[in-house]
Amino acid sequence: MAMAVQLCTFQCSSTLKPHRIIPKTQNKNPLKIPKLSQTPFKFNITLKEICKRGNLEEAFLELQNFITSQNPPQLPPDEAYSSILDICAAKKTLLQGQQIHAHIITSNTDIDSVFLSTKLVFMYGKCGSLSDAKNLFDDMPERTIFTWNAMIGAYVSNGEPSGALELYREMRLSDITLDACTFPSVLKACGLMKDLNYGAEIHGLAIKCGFISVIFVANSLVGMYAKCNEFDRAAQLFDRVIEKGDVVSWNSIISAYSNNGQGSEALRFFKRMQDSGVAKNSFTVVAALQACAKPSFSKFGMEIHAALLRSDRELDVIETNALVIMYSRCGRTDEALRVFHKMEEKDSISWNSMLSTFVQNDLYKEAVAFFHEMLEAGHKTDLVSTVSILTALGRLGNLRNGMEVHGYAIKHGLDSDLQVGNTLIDMYAKCCCIHYMTQVYDEMLNKDLISWTSMIAGYAQNHCYLEALELFREVQMKGIRVDSMIIGSILLACSGMTCISSVKQIHANILRLNLFDHVLENTIVDVYGECGNTEYASLIFSRIGNKDVVSWTSLISSYVRNGMENEALEVFCKMGETGVKPDLVSLLSILSASASLSASGKGKEIHGFLIRKGFPMDGSVASSLVDMYARCGNIENSFKVFNLVEHQDLILWTSMINASGMHGQGKEAINIFNRMLGRGLKPDHVTFLALLCACSHSGLVEEGGRYFDLMRNSYQLEPWPDHYGCVVDLLGRANRLDEAYSFMKNMPIEPTATIWCALLGACRVHSNKELGDIAVKKLLELDPQSPGNYVLASNTFASTGRWEAVDEMRNIMRTRGLRKDPACSWIEINNMVHTFMVRDVSHPNSEEIYSKLDEITERLKREGGYVPETKYVLHDIQEDEKVNLLYGHSERLATAFGLIQTSPGTPIRITKNLRVCGDCHVFTKLVSKILERVIIVRDGNRFHRFENGVCSCKDFW
Repeated sequence: MAMAVQLCTFQCSSTLKPHRIIPKTQNKNPLKIPKLSQTPFKFNITLKEICKRGNLEEAFLELQNFITSQNPPQLPPDEAYSSILDICAAKKTLLQGQQIHAHIITSNTDIDSVFLSTKLVFMYGKCGSLSDAKNLFDDMPERTIFTWNAMIGAYVSNGEPSGALELYREMRLSDITLDACTFPSVLKACGLMKDLNYGAEIHGLAIKCGFISVIFVANSLVGMYAKCNEFDRAAQLFDRVIEKGDVVSWNSIISAYSNNGQGSEALRFFKRMQDSGVAKNSFTVVAALQACAKPSFSKFGMEIHAALLRSDRELDVIETNALVIMYSRCGRTDEALRVFHKMEEKDSISWNSMLSTFVQNDLYKEAVAFFHEMLEAGHKTDLVSTVSILTALGRLGNLRNGMEVHGYAIKHGLDSDLQVGNTLIDMYAKCCCIHYMTQVYDEMLNKDLISWTSMIAGYAQNHCYLEALELFREVQMKGIRVDSMIIGSILLACSGMTCISSVKQIHANILRLNLFDHVLENTIVDVYGECGNTEYASLIFSRIGNKDVVSWTSLISSYVRNGMENEALEVFCKMGETGVKPDLVSLLSILSASASLSASGKGKEIHGFLIRKGFPMDGSVASSLVDMYARCGNIENSFKVFNLVEHQDLILWTSMINASGMHGQGKEAINIFNRMLGRGLKPDHVTFLALLCACSHSGLVEEGGRYFDLMRNSYQLEPWPDHYGCVVDLLGRANRLDEAYSFMKNMPIEPTATIWCALLGACRVHSNKELGDIAVKKLLELDPQSPGNYVLASNTFASTGRWEAVDEMRNIMRTRGLRKDPACSWIEINNMVHTFMVRDVSHPNSEEIYSKLDEITERLKREGGYVPETKYVLHDIQEDEKVNLLYGHSERLATAFGLIQTSPGTPIRITKNLRVCGDCHVFTKLVSKILERVIIVRDGNRFHRFENGVCSCKDFW
């Protein structure tokens, strides 16, 4: 219960030096205490009894009653004040303790100033006001060993062990005689500082002073050695010195191991204690349950829980809280909630532990619902619950509620706490609200390494890469020693910028500062892959000692991102051979590799594995499967997966729209889009991009324009350059080149290289020399390092017979060291991928393939009237040479091999890295008709489904 503290001026007693004036508070409904008389106080003896019961409000009322009473029984004022200060310290009620301090100063009573000053130092330390304790301690003209002990304890309990050890050294120099109570705080400080040498020195002093036989001193030594990771010495001390019948000693050794992550050893001592016949108490239970707070020890935790239930006694609140925490850390949320609901008594730790359970187990929506339940139950939000709910809201991207909690924190003074400030930074970062994130950071009075790390990560996650790098440089300029967490965050920014030079600099810093841990090793493999340097990624991977699934997945993802799908599949197979089981991320990476290679066999294998292992067929799994089957040419299976998913999210709908579009089913894509709108889902940028691509592939010009306008006007989505590129491509394919060029000139952004590339491609197809020349110039100005741009320009010039310009493009490529990707086609037969280049003779069945191809070509000429269209050979050579070049195109070799290796009626699926030429397109249509085969070809632009002499692209590609 809060009490008002009056702002006042007063004359100080000669026996107690004044402390600073106590500030006025704004607490509502205060308990008022009348000003104390100037004569010695007389209190009823019941005041001390009330304080022992721990009821602060009742104690203050009793104090008020007996101050106003005429003839109360005598009780020394020292004892009266001492009793109330003890209860203030126990309940950490700083304001009430400050009131008592003010009354002591203004009372002018004959009191023992050293005794009460020591009590005040102790109270301030326990209430978290280290500065008040230090000011009072410094002003005391006389101090006892109890005063020194109280101040040392204040430093330790407020997280400043170095200050405690410094004060202890000062006390030793002052020749103050130690007592046994000095050792626990000093040894705890040594443990927190991990100062083994000083701790061992104090151990020797305890022996010299004869305090080693004191139970709590020996227990403190055990704790210190455990904190310093000297578990053998802790165990030896326990076995040699400590009385084995004392439950406190057993609790000490069990807690020492539990608190330092040595769960198995803690449980071993717990079993020894049980075997020795020492009865456990609530603190034993808490320590043992803490040791069980890992999934591998959950069975032991459940056994302890069962034993508690069999004991047929009412569990203490600290025991039930420990059960909730144990089940939480073991991932058993349902059991934690069951224990919570059965609790007869719940304190703030109970509510906060349950809230943290939901957050720690990624159940953020449940955490928010529980938070509302907590408020409805009348439990007030404190620091711990504020941090937990802000974390949950950040993960949910719930900016509005996050700002409400921020407002609550400001109103109640919680925002000044460092942990709350860091959590607010993280929350705003995850809600993509950089402005408020920066504002919180700028207003923080104190910052630690977590603050810097959270800001850098926030910038990186929101694509503010330069800001992240600038802040990291500021950290370095301030001389702050970085850790692996901040390095991981800055690497995220470097990968976002694909800045390989920055990555190498950070890599050098990691080596220089010896910061490499397992997480950083995996991260840097991934980052080198993101920046396109798979050689470095592979090198770092090879040097990782204990490769886990994340290590393997990082390398697999690096290969997949850089178009090295075969290498990714090889690494995936090696991972299986080493016994490392794939996780969801690695499986999704391999699905992507399978899709890129059109390796439907491997994709189906992964699909089966996902089903057998019980992975839910929703979310990213379903979307990846839809995409994989579509890119492998099996749109029917994409629809099957899509229709089986119960909860279809926006990403899945977008994947299905994209799948339909790439197969030339533009109207089906529009139908899916309309169904999605009917479900109440709101399309985003990616959805509209998939829809516009579908319209482009199917020549749906009017529809594409309508959806482009819909995106801008109805959904207020500002188009990306890719959206503009789709519209240009759509108009260009339809030979509306002037309209496409006019659209580009009226765009609110400057056309990118991709947009000029789309226009140039259309100019090549439709032989528009004037616009083509403009597009070539702009394209090569914007992106002079892409070999594909020079190849497109060269082909455009060749299509109109401008061979000198073709030679110029090829000379520029040679001068700049640029090489075009050679045409390549592949086909999967019996789970093996067979690759063919132009005029390839390296295949083992090469002779049979060419013989089959000659046979097919003659039949097409005879039955289908096939005549080679040499205009598609963009080389200045003789006609017969052009015909021979056409006959050796890679997709024809793959088609012939597919006809040899598959039975009649089986669909043939082929993938090509470049666009199918016009002559091969005609050739494949005739093959599908005369040989009665469905042939599905995925080229660099789209899918072509050839059936009965007709292509799904309607000759529009």
